[in-house]
Amino acid sequence: MKKPTDFSYLLSNFLTKFLPSERGLSQNTISSYRDTFVLLLKYCKEVLAVKSEHITMASLNRETVLSFLEWLETSRMVSARTRNQRLAAIHSFFRYVQEAEPSFMHECQRILTIAFKKTFGASITYLSLEVIKAILAQPQDTTPEGRRDTVLLSLMYDTGARVQEMIDLKVRDIRTEAPATIRLTGKGNKTRIVPLMCPTANLVRWYIQEKSLIGSEKQTAPLFTNRMKHPLTRAGVTYILKKHFAAVPTLIRESIPDKISPHVFRHSKAMHLLQAGVNLVYIRDILGHVDLRTTEIYARIDGKMKREALEKAYDPEAIPVIPSWQQDKTLLAWLRSFDK
Repeated sequence: MKKPTDFSYLLSNFLTKFLPSERGLSQNTISSYRDTFVLLLKYCKEVLAVKSEHITMASLNRETVLSFLEWLETSRMVSARTRNQRLAAIHSFFRYVQEAEPSFMHECQRILTIAFKKTFGASITYLSLEVIKAILAQPQDTTPEGRRDTVLLSLMYDTGARVQEMIDLKVRDIRTEAPATIRLTGKGNKTRIVPLMCPTANLVRWYIQEKSLIGSEKQTAPLFTNRMKHPLTRAGVTYILKKHFAAVPTLIRESIPDKISPHVFRHSKAMHLLQAGVNLVYIRDILGHVDLRTTEIYARIDGKMKREALEKAYDPEAIPVIPSWQQDKTLLAWLRSFDK
């Protein structure tokens, strides 16, 4: 049996010991790092014809990493933002390697000089309140799945939660008695308490009763499950949203891109809060942003939206090219007299 390579040893320690124990990263973040190396192994096998068990630290040089990043962009058609995310995971690994195995320090530092690509602010897709209402009206309340979808989508919009936060919800995270709240666990295992509006709290209370999730023994049970009683996945929530969005009459959603995701619900809630006059600090706390600058993007988008609305309504013939007062010779002479 072939001896494990130095790469497999270091990668295993990086993912199973260093990231969770020393860095204290969440399982979701570690999974994202893991996915980067799954893609790297796939690239080595399909493009370089090197099997996983034959990859060594010596074969992972700067040129290999650069060609892997190019493959991501050209063959897998990822965005610059996604490419940078993969590179960040690679940088983190090689920072760990240069401390764990100083003999590889020179090549590690060469890899760490690979720059991130400049990205431009991506446009934010959000839905109008009319479209949100239309989506929430689609699930059929005559079926258990339809009633679940109503509660799921209503809760996702009302709280502005990330999709991972929704599928991680446990029964214990919900308080339906006044004042109703929900506890969400976001990035970095940071928790926040978000108020629930009465209609949403009533929906969740009814749902918990219907699903027999009452009692101390049910507190750790997942709030939303599929037909197999397994917790919903990110793909599952996305499928549910897309299914009900597709059922919305075309006339209502004709101005909205066909591509929709749970994060669009989050953007929509943020924009609606902003347009209702809610302070950015409160929006930041509701969304669970660490930095207020992340939340300010919604204010910039809203300002652009207002300008576009004004430009559409602008009538150039409504404003004289030459103001009438400039044609009043007596008035002009009087104004000019102030310069003397």
